Amino acid sequence: MTVRIFYDDLNFRLNNWKRVRSIIEEVISNEGKVSGDLNFIITTDNVLREINVRFLEHDYFTDVITFKYNENLVINGEVYISLDTVRLNSKNYEVSLQNEMLRVVIHGVLHLCGYDDGSDKEKANMRLLEDKWMKLFNERI
Repeated sequence: MTVRIFYDDLNFRLNNWKRVRSIIEEVISNEGKVSGDLNFIITTDNVLREINVRFLEHDYFTDVITFKYNENLVINGEVYISLDTVRLNSKNYEVSLQNEMLRVVIHGVLHLCGYDDGSDKEKANMRLLEDKWMKLFNERI
């Protein structure tokens, strides 16, 4: 199992990466799955939009895109995150940038575990799960 984070020429680093990795593994384990190879790539709006257009045929900005390469119960994948959109959302929701980035990391992991957010019901369910894991993370500080 390898969980890595990459930064695309950005002046940003996610705090407490070891603890973040631990919560990622716990989310996956809680779903009855096993962590495999996971890459988190923090990049810009323009790069994420280009990925969105090229691979998903969606021409808009987003905060996160996941690519699943799961093998049975082993969770493998890539999670691309736009620092620009996460930063904007942190201001809109009046939370810290680190807090919003953690939420998006968890959101990406939930996608890798099979959750979707295409409908209002699915969005609400994912939000509940994000809140659960955010609370647990913050209680352990």
